Amino acid sequence: MRRPLLALAFVLAAAPLHAQPAEGPSRTLQGRDLFSLEVASDPQISPDGSVIAYVRRSNDIMTDRARPSIWLVDTRTGSQSPLVAGAGSHSSPRWSPDGKRLAYVSTAEGGAPQLFVRWMATGQTARVTGLPTSPGQIVWSPDGTRLAYTMLVPADAPTLGKPLKKPEGAEWAKPLEVYDRVVYRTDNGGYLKPGLTQIFLVSADGGAPRQLTFAKAPIDGGIEWSADGRRILFSANLTDKWQLEPTDSELQELDVDSGAIRPLTDRRGPDQNPLVSPDGKWIAFTGYDDSGRAYEVDELYVMPAGGGAARALTPRLDRSIGSPVWAADSRSIFALQDDKGTMKVVRIGLDGSIRTVAEGLTGSGLDRPYAGGEFSVARDGTLAITAGNPQRPSDIAVVRGGGTRVLTRLNQELFAGKTLGEVRKVNATAFDGKPIDAWLTLPPTPAAGGKHPLILEIHGGPHQAYGPAFSTDNQLYASAGYAVLSVNPRGSTSYGEAFANEIDKTYPARDFDDLMSAVDAAIATGQIDPNNLFVTGGSGGGVLTAWIVGKTDRFKAAATQKPVIDWASFSLTADNPAYFTRYWFGKKPWEDPQLYWSRSPLSLVGNVHTPTLVVVGSEDYRTPVSEAEQYYSALQLQGVPTMLVKVPGASHGGIAARPSQSAAKAATITAWFDRYRKPAAAMAPTN
Repeated sequence: MRRPLLALAFVLAAAPLHAQPAEGPSRTLQGRDLFSLEVASDPQISPDGSVIAYVRRSNDIMTDRARPSIWLVDTRTGSQSPLVAGAGSHSSPRWSPDGKRLAYVSTAEGGAPQLFVRWMATGQTARVTGLPTSPGQIVWSPDGTRLAYTMLVPADAPTLGKPLKKPEGAEWAKPLEVYDRVVYRTDNGGYLKPGLTQIFLVSADGGAPRQLTFAKAPIDGGIEWSADGRRILFSANLTDKWQLEPTDSELQELDVDSGAIRPLTDRRGPDQNPLVSPDGKWIAFTGYDDSGRAYEVDELYVMPAGGGAARALTPRLDRSIGSPVWAADSRSIFALQDDKGTMKVVRIGLDGSIRTVAEGLTGSGLDRPYAGGEFSVARDGTLAITAGNPQRPSDIAVVRGGGTRVLTRLNQELFAGKTLGEVRKVNATAFDGKPIDAWLTLPPTPAAGGKHPLILEIHGGPHQAYGPAFSTDNQLYASAGYAVLSVNPRGSTSYGEAFANEIDKTYPARDFDDLMSAVDAAIATGQIDPNNLFVTGGSGGGVLTAWIVGKTDRFKAAATQKPVIDWASFSLTADNPAYFTRYWFGKKPWEDPQLYWSRSPLSLVGNVHTPTLVVVGSEDYRTPVSEAEQYYSALQLQGVPTMLVKVPGASHGGIAARPSQSAAKAATITAWFDRYRKPAAAMAPTN
């Protein structure tokens, strides 16, 4: 599955639009409640299925940051206990093959994150690394004696010329920064430090780590041990063209003793997530044939462990497969499958049979209702999953014997005193007869006159999907009296390859029609005031918000969050130009300027009359700040009511990560919409 490349975010960076009353006890969700929310993620069930280690994320109101800790929950009784909590950040729990130890990453001792091992019987813990940077992708060897992981190996930055020699004690400006990579900054990582990610090995009892790879390209794909522990499989593009081929990778096999590497696959497209069967005979992996389109369905493949022809197990599924895990008998594979805005776990046989074994999975995001979920499997087939619903963030559940039981209720006390907005499915029909899924979140308080103002809230990606999941944005809007419509227009994932590629090389295109059809369907429920419509969305949703107000005056006000406004400038200033120019346009901006301009919301700014708020994170490197600033300036020159909101220190993907900013984001947008909202007293009563 092509990862979502645009997403959401933002928050108030200046004075509030109008004075807000002091918050007190409320029966509906309020901004301050975001500090009290907790969410479960990364469930790791022990090999014998008796206990689940998971990451429990809470918030610290004094630091305004998430506080990840590791907890244990008994799969029979549901009793919980903290394993690693307190100061620092604690994550990535991973059981040893015999279930007697648990490896994890922690900053408990200060400094860079380090790798720790806990002996479960005694409770003793040892730090096994002293690394300069954070370890990633931790994998136990089959015999439990060693741990493999990836880590950045620093290198000298490129230089040009010879710098002047500074006098002793002088305070000069910082030296020049020189970059020579195609991707020199990323949204989550900022400007990249020089160096490449490599594979390392360390004893599970501690000691000096050993670097296993010295490749001239980064090793970012998943790593996996062979059944005999002599080799490590990984995914990477090790050619000298790796910077210009962002979706091309092969499965590679590393000999642990000699360091020799040999490729196991050879095709255009990503081969990733290698997984060796317990009997050592097969390698499962995911990938697709790259046809140059913006979206491809990830398929599941198997090949002989020593290499050879790969066989697709899911050629007729037309849904993406992810996170494969072998069953203990080596005859089937568990995996995530997306389907119509939801995520489930399926069991795929080597004969190609597919059976659903768990449903109702949800992700760990809180601000918007994106489809997602995580799982792990014990030797006996018991599953640990993250599960939630529109009224609750993700908890931990166990799936055993065909039944699902929720083990944690992290927000039970908070929500016991709250009335949340009800979420209902809305079925819409597009102009060409295609069904369009949508979900309507209704305010917990009935509207005067019986009809609610509506916010059309558009997802990013654009290859992503909303679903029946909890959303702080939607609930905060609902608490302010707005109904919220979450839609999966064409281009959304989880509806098959053809539906997603309806927007290939044309986005934004007929999404507009799908979104308007969904708005009409919401109005047809009789619960929406058609004269009180508003629109917002982040990233890809910000693009469509700006596109919509250039196409229609139907909405009273709009808020475009971290948008792309001019595709030509975006494609060369975003953090992956090799990807965007090739897969979203097929040509570079100078090869077909009109192609880029005709799809840019800036081309429609002369049509805009709708008051439009513009919001962006100050460290957004996916849809750079310059995109939002262009649109703000253009709206000012056109005399369109507008304001520019910058979120200090916020990236594209992490702009709602801090509770205060996430709360301010919703408050800012509702305050803007309130300026243009038609008074309830003027609404016509219903019969």
